[in-house]
Amino acid sequence: MKKFNLLILLYVSLVLAGCITGQQDAVTLQSPAIIPEPVHLEVKDGVFQLTDRTAVSFRANDELAESTAGALNDILLPILDSKLEYRENTTTDVILFKTEAAIDNPEGYRLNVTDDQITISAGTAAGYFYGLQTLRQLWETTDQENKGGLLIPQVEIEDHPRFEWRGMMLDVSRHFFPKEFIKKFIDYLAMNKLNTFHWHLVDDQGWRIEIKKYPLLTEKGAWRVNKEHLHWNSRPKPEQGEVADFGGFYTQEEIKEIVQYAAERHVNIVPEIEMPAHVSAAIASYPWLSCKQEPIPVPSGGVWPITDIYCAGNDSTFMFLAEVLTEVMELFPSEYIHVGGDEATKTEWEHCAKCQQRIKDEDLANVHELQSYFISRVEEFLNANGRKLIGWDEILEGGLAPNATVMSWRGMSGGIEAAKKGHHAVMSPGTHLYFDHYQGQQQLEPLAIGGYSPISHVYTFDPAPDSLGQAADYILGGQANLWTEYVPTPEHAEYMIFPRIYALAEVLWTPRENKDWDKFISKVNRHLPLLDEKGVNYARSMNNVHVTPEFDKEKGTISMKMEAENPQGDIRYTADGSEPSVNSEIYLAPMSPDQTMTVKAGLFQNGELVGKISATEIFIHKAFAQQPEYKAQPAEKYSGNSDFVLTDGIRGSMNFGSGEWQGFNGDDLELVFDFEEPTTVSNVTVGTLQDNGSWIFRANKVVIYGAGDGSGLELLGDSKANISSSTVEKQVVDFYVTIPEKPLSRLKVVVYNIGVCPEDHAGAGRPAWLFVDEVIIE
Repeated sequence: MKKFNLLILLYVSLVLAGCITGQQDAVTLQSPAIIPEPVHLEVKDGVFQLTDRTAVSFRANDELAESTAGALNDILLPILDSKLEYRENTTTDVILFKTEAAIDNPEGYRLNVTDDQITISAGTAAGYFYGLQTLRQLWETTDQENKGGLLIPQVEIEDHPRFEWRGMMLDVSRHFFPKEFIKKFIDYLAMNKLNTFHWHLVDDQGWRIEIKKYPLLTEKGAWRVNKEHLHWNSRPKPEQGEVADFGGFYTQEEIKEIVQYAAERHVNIVPEIEMPAHVSAAIASYPWLSCKQEPIPVPSGGVWPITDIYCAGNDSTFMFLAEVLTEVMELFPSEYIHVGGDEATKTEWEHCAKCQQRIKDEDLANVHELQSYFISRVEEFLNANGRKLIGWDEILEGGLAPNATVMSWRGMSGGIEAAKKGHHAVMSPGTHLYFDHYQGQQQLEPLAIGGYSPISHVYTFDPAPDSLGQAADYILGGQANLWTEYVPTPEHAEYMIFPRIYALAEVLWTPRENKDWDKFISKVNRHLPLLDEKGVNYARSMNNVHVTPEFDKEKGTISMKMEAENPQGDIRYTADGSEPSVNSEIYLAPMSPDQTMTVKAGLFQNGELVGKISATEIFIHKAFAQQPEYKAQPAEKYSGNSDFVLTDGIRGSMNFGSGEWQGFNGDDLELVFDFEEPTTVSNVTVGTLQDNGSWIFRANKVVIYGAGDGSGLELLGDSKANISSSTVEKQVVDFYVTIPEKPLSRLKVVVYNIGVCPEDHAGAGRPAWLFVDEVIIE
């Protein structure tokens, strides 16, 4: 067995393994597991056996084909111990390369495998590259005990991408990643036929690109005080005397090396230079860039609201940006330059004399139009230098710059609005494509920013649904984003990327009608052993078992369904709190619990546990499966996954976006339960969430009222909060109310919101969120 690292090669990015000794008897291979699924794939009987006796062939003077043949030889040399020889006019035991201008799509290719030859046809180097990626997968993902070479299943493939922009963003500001990992990240994109690397080089917490005209940007702006031991959103402002030595940056020579590395793999790098907000690191380096022109430190953690922004009334700001962008354009040949444009709190502009004078001089209505002026002025500079501007969907506010492209992250509405106005858009909604979100049950995952985007959810995304009509023509494609506030290392980044990148690749390459979840997840299972060979730290979250309630309206009962995203294997479980094993009961159908219990479950394949054991407490109580009367409804976005979310027997985890909670923005929760028959109640427990960084705070107090038959409501008891609303640690805070035991026909539960965010919070004075689950009546 010979293993080799293909990162050093031009056209490859995986570690491959092959066995080369002697002849091989006829074998049966599994069907191909190509990700992303091709446009047309026909699998035929038989195989092609690739050995050191196989030849390569191409037309004379076809430099593109000759170069591709050389790249394939680089891949095969460590496997075969020799290079394939070139032979003219041969038709058997040969790999043919044909450059065909008739292949319209610049990234398209054809791949035909018969028993005596492989033919790869393309019109461009990119097409050939993707053809080689598919060929590589054909021998990597087929089960073979081959001692005579590589076995390639006979296939006929015609392929090209659905979208031209197939990308992923990596944030290197919140946490800096070394050059070696940036190259590895590019390899991950290339092997999955993704062609765009959005490089987030600038943000409040660090400036990561060397600008020779402004050396302080990296001498000072690239470094912050190390407060990694604290939660991201609870890191205090650096104090005078604290040493800023945590961070890093890329020299221009390193960037040139990375850009070349990416180009060889047909990955375009789109640099992002944030403006007018997310620029604390720049202002820390050159305070005259802000309206106040006062020194500030580089933040060590979260910043909200973002008020330290560039001064739009100062011409020196635009001179600075022009000189920075000039150096950026010299390093990056990308047609697009990303300018951010998001999350700018414009309070400083409202009080800045120069900004107000700019508004007056340019006949602008308000600070929103001033941001539009800011972005349009930068776009004019980029256009004059042959580049195009792209920014987050906030650049729509106050009017869209004439030629701008919108990257839609706050859902798809921004991209849709831009497309309907005749502007190009890239879809990147946080609902589906934020890879910093949890991909499994929060209690089984490393700390993340929040949200919930498992691989199955990523796979459902469509950047250009039919509802867009002709506006769909303006959708360039899509990309996933990996923000790194909670991703401090390359290993953690890999965990957040894999295996979700496989779903991203298929969403952006494969025709909608060719997508098939069951087939896709089966292919993912075939690719994971390759990641094991490479030592990639991928997530196994799709193997974890979820226990979810299902309500039967006719019977008025709730049953518990168990499922894992990965359908391969057996779910085994226990209902007594013990750890499940290969000998535990196999889950076959939803269970209907009649008493409080702890269900533990795991997915087993071939007698081995392949994920983590999940534990779910199911509470059967006197309000179980009841639908209470609400005085005020929860926020639409956080209404929960059913009408019975507060009484479904399953308590909410610490992931507020899981559908297990109901959220109320600034409002109290008031519920009334009507019992069919007088019911004796002794206590009520109400769970609330404390998630300071997400503006979610435990309740102030819970008050219980009750009434017997024919009587009015009376106060029965209350419970006050036992932790501060400023507590940073994320936790579920229970309110336990003991009440006098007596028969009740009606029970009223009032959960009081703290109202507004505390004075020491970034959102001080703004409406606070209250999240509640479950209401347990005993």
